[in-house]
Amino acid sequence: MNYLWAFVVGGAICVVGQLLIDYTSLTPARILTGYVVSGVILSAVGLYKPLVDLAGAGASVPLLGFGHLLAQGVRQAVDMCGLPGIFTGGLTAAAGGIAASILFGLLAALIGKSKDQN
Repeated sequence: MNYLWAFVVGGAICVVGQLLIDYTSLTPARILTGYVVSGVILSAVGLYKPLVDLAGAGASVPLLGFGHLLAQGVRQAVDMCGLPGIFTGGLTAAAGGIAASILFGLLAALIGKSKDQN
């Protein structure tokens, strides 16, 4: 049942993004930014955590989940060290994922061969 909920919720998030691309004049970059900000807002008001509990990776892997991760990191850092946690919490919470993406991007660039775009 967990797989079904992950598929349904993750798919619904993707469907909304595709509909925004197809039927609005929003650029993909603005939609992606809107997803991250929406994840932060939904997490701040307490609506995203129940969705993550229900759908697991279907809700925590998309960009809304990244916004949720940033908001949770800020919340934890503010509880631990006060006002400076606002500036450090999001980066601390997401540091592992950001470092992994940079490392795997570098490995892909070293292994793959780039081709001239002309």
